Amino acid sequence: MEYRKLGDAYYIRLDRGDEIVSSVIAVCEKESVGSATYSGIGGCSEAQIQTFLPETSEFETRTLAGMLELVSLTGNVVSDEEGGLFSHAHAAFAYKDGKDHRIAAGHIKSITVLYTAEIEMRPVTGGVIGRRYDPETGTGFWSFSG
Repeated sequence: MEYRKLGDAYYIRLDRGDEIVSSVIAVCEKESVGSATYSGIGGCSEAQIQTFLPETSEFETRTLAGMLELVSLTGNVVSDEEGGLFSHAHAAFAYKDGKDHRIAAGHIKSITVLYTAEIEMRPVTGGVIGRRYDPETGTGFWSFSG
C-alpha cells in the first residue's frame, strides 16, 4: 500500500494481497482521521459480500473468488465513543461465470486486491461522525450526538 494526501483528500493505491477495508482504517489511524468517506475501483481476487436478513437478524455472507472487477466501492469510516474506527461499505463487482458476464453487489465484509485498487478517501471536516450501536442489526449507525 502507498498513499498521498493531496489537498483535502487521501489517494490510496493498494497492491496484490492487500485487504481494502482494513487498509483504509489503517490510513485513518495513522493520519488521525476520525471519520471519512471513501470510494474506489480495482482488480480483486476475493470479496466477502453480505446481505442483512431481517427475518433472522443476521448477515448472510457470500464469498466471490477469481478475477473480480471492482466497478464501484463506496463507504465511510466513523468513530465509536472510545475512538475505535469502523467502516461501512458497499460494492459492486463484475466477473465472468463461464461465458456469461455477471455482477454481484452488497455490504462488504472484506475485499482482497488481485492487481491494484485505487481509493479516494475524504476526511470529514469540522467534526467527527460517531457510531451508535443498533441492537436489531448488531451493527452501528451514524450518531451526531456530542
